[in-house]
Amino acid sequence: MYQEERLISILDYLKENKRITADQICSLYDVSKDTARRDLVKLEEQKLIIRTRGGAILPSSHTEIKDYQNRLQTVSYEKELIGKKAASLIREGDRIILDASTTVQACAEFIEVKNAAIITNSINQADILSTKPGIHIHLLGGELQKEHRFLYGSSVVEKLSKYQVDKVFIGVVGISERGLSIAHEEDGMVKRKMISQANQVIALADHSKLGVTDFFLYADLHEIDLLITDKEPDKAFRDLLDKHNVELLVAEEEME
Repeated sequence: MYQEERLISILDYLKENKRITADQICSLYDVSKDTARRDLVKLEEQKLIIRTRGGAILPSSHTEIKDYQNRLQTVSYEKELIGKKAASLIREGDRIILDASTTVQACAEFIEVKNAAIITNSINQADILSTKPGIHIHLLGGELQKEHRFLYGSSVVEKLSKYQVDKVFIGVVGISERGLSIAHEEDGMVKRKMISQANQVIALADHSKLGVTDFFLYADLHEIDLLITDKEPDKAFRDLLDKHNVELLVAEEEME
């Protein structure tokens, strides 16, 4: 076996088993310890592994969280499907909270009811809603996170405690057996308070977020009532939702 083939095989082994030792490389590929060491050095130079005492592990991978405008372009069609389905759940006279996620922004764009009170910490959501007649907007005041365009801080959390609403629509970076997660702690703290003030908690997540756990966990699965996504999850994930009594709603493309 050529070294290039062996390196690919070593990476495949690492993806499956998380770690490998030099002795295992010798045994699996019938090579000397010097050859195993050279293989690990080569993979390390390519930044594909992290060498440990006696072997190697895979480096941690993190999804880059783009700024708000860039995130609007990510899986935008899926977000539109989810947002439209979410907006269809809003009724005349509802009191709701919208968080600052781009998927929830898609929901705001499709709201058609003529009488609703909407609370948000998103300057984008407030701007969109300001064009809709009959929508009463309560913009939560606090410190502005400029890159992602949301307001946060103790004043936001304190103001939220004064409201009790029918529904809250929450976006996620990841949703898994660990719960709902986000990249920024300050955003997560606001989301957590929003959840506590709502009679019904509705999470919006496109299929790429399912099974993912990001940096800051802000809610357990059992704290949400409904998940709206764009593709039917696999059986294992559906079973996980059932275990935590989370209803599933798949937003499908409407047939012409």
